[in-house]
Parts: sequence; C-alpha cells; structure tokens
Amino acid sequence: MKRAIIIIGIITALLSIPSFVFSIEIAPRVSDREIVERLTRLETKIDAMDKRFEDINNRFEDINKRFEDINSQLNRISAIFTALVIAVFGFAIWDRRTMIRPFETKIKKIEDDIADNRSKLNTLLDSLRSLSKTDEKVADILKKFNLL
Repeated sequence: MKRAIIIIGIITALLSIPSFVFSIEIAPRVSDREIVERLTRLETKIDAMDKRFEDINNRFEDINKRFEDINSQLNRISAIFTALVIAVFGFAIWDRRTMIRPFETKIKKIEDDIADNRSKLNTLLDSLRSLSKTDEKVADILKKFNLL
C-alpha cells in the first residue's frame, strides 16, 4: 500500500513536470527589419515630443515677456502716480505761500500804523498829564483810567 502510494505520487509528479515546461511561452523571433521599423517609429515620436516641448518653451517665453511688460507698465504707472502726488503737494505749498503773502503785507502795514499811533498816543498822554497838573477834571479822569 505504501508502495502504491509512492508509485502514484511519482507518476503524478512525472505527469506534472511537462505542464511546467509547456507553461513557458516562447516569444517569436523578431527580425532586424521589424527592429528598424520600430526604432524609426520611436524616433518620429521622440521628434514630435521635442517639437511639443519647443512649443511649450516658446509659450513660457511669451508668458515671461508678458509678465515683464506688465511689470514695466506697473513701474511706469507708479512713477507717474508719484510724480502727480509730488506735483499736487508742490502746488498746494505754492498756493498757500502766494495766498499768505498778501496777508503778511497787510499785517506789516497794520503793525507800522500801530507803531505810528503808539508814538502819537504817548505824545497825547504826555500832554494830558501836563494838562492834569493845572486842571483837576483831567487829573480825575486820568486817575480813573489809571493813566496818571
């Protein structure tokens, strides 16, 4: 019985070995002509991809140029804005100075008039004080206003 089992095991093992051998698929031979054809197709595909990459690079260069143009335009706009702001401030300062100048001349004239009137007022007070030495009414009025 043991022998029968061993014999059956050996027979099944021998029968299964050829199935392993037949499970490997043998590739057909590829000729040189087919290899050349495939290589030429591969080269054409690579050339097409190179052209696509060149197109993409050109597009990126165009986009970079556009960004540079936009950047230069923004620089110009900011320079114009800065110049306008400086011009507005300069105009405001100039306008204030020209507007204040007439007032300065008027104030200077008023100060000169007050200085002239002060000297006249001092002369008038001196004359009233000298008059108050002889006239009692003038002396009372000057005392009332603390001018004596």
